[in-house]
Amino acid sequence: MSSVDMGLFSPPPLRGKRVLVTGAARGIGAALAERLHLRGAHVALMGLEADALAASAAKCGNAPWSESDVSDRGQVEASVASMVRELGGLDVVVANAGVAAQLPLLGGNPEVFERSLAVNVLGVYYTFRAAGPHVEHQGGYALAVSSLAAALHPPLLGAYCASKAAVEAMGNSLRIELASSGARVGVAYFAELDTDMTRRGFGTAAAAKIAKAGPFTSVAPLALGIDALERGIARRSRRIVAPWWVGALLPFRMPAQRAVERVMGGPRVVEALRVARDEDAPLTTDQPVRSQVRASR
Repeated sequence: MSSVDMGLFSPPPLRGKRVLVTGAARGIGAALAERLHLRGAHVALMGLEADALAASAAKCGNAPWSESDVSDRGQVEASVASMVRELGGLDVVVANAGVAAQLPLLGGNPEVFERSLAVNVLGVYYTFRAAGPHVEHQGGYALAVSSLAAALHPPLLGAYCASKAAVEAMGNSLRIELASSGARVGVAYFAELDTDMTRRGFGTAAAAKIAKAGPFTSVAPLALGIDALERGIARRSRRIVAPWWVGALLPFRMPAQRAVERVMGGPRVVEALRVARDEDAPLTTDQPVRSQVRASR
């Protein structure tokens, strides 16, 4: 029997894998958890918005879930420990939870910057800190969901870009730290995908003042990102991108940034900044005033 024939009898690479996904109440996290469940993985979900999280878990075969604010280290530690017990171990952690909101760096609301870093940066750190020891084995995989915004930095997204650059950096450092264990670490880079986060975060009056700038700001179907994530997790890839052109652009981030500055600069950005300073643009996920950990089967 040929090696090709034998491959037909090999189990799918995701079947039986124990996977924890944060930010799984909706958007990328919810769609990814459902896809991995359909591929035979055992998933556990973390996120805010308990009702949406429970509904997402129901689509994943009544997967275990835990309501958790990733910016709260104690909550993350408790939730990860609970989900690992439910799964009986862990093979993959996907640090996906994140928020975005437009922010003029001068004159904008500083709380947007502070909350963006708390969720997007500290949340990834706390997730990896709690889940990392459980995936520190042969076959283990940790995935940091960054963004094309880690490489290209348009106006009004200074907080988001700074946070996603930090996520990229953490993923790259963790890759070296886990290498001797046999575990691998990946970083995901997406352009704008068709999610409610994109619609809520960038559907503002200020953003409308800046004309669309080719593929940098075009919205791609969510399925492209989920397909890429499925392949990347199965392969334990170093880098996951969607759409395809993001991967081609990343090595040329410095000249690409100059192009962004030329296209998005000028009078349009002056007007956009004026509008943004007066516009109440909320974070893409409502943040808790006082959160409590809640877990459910």
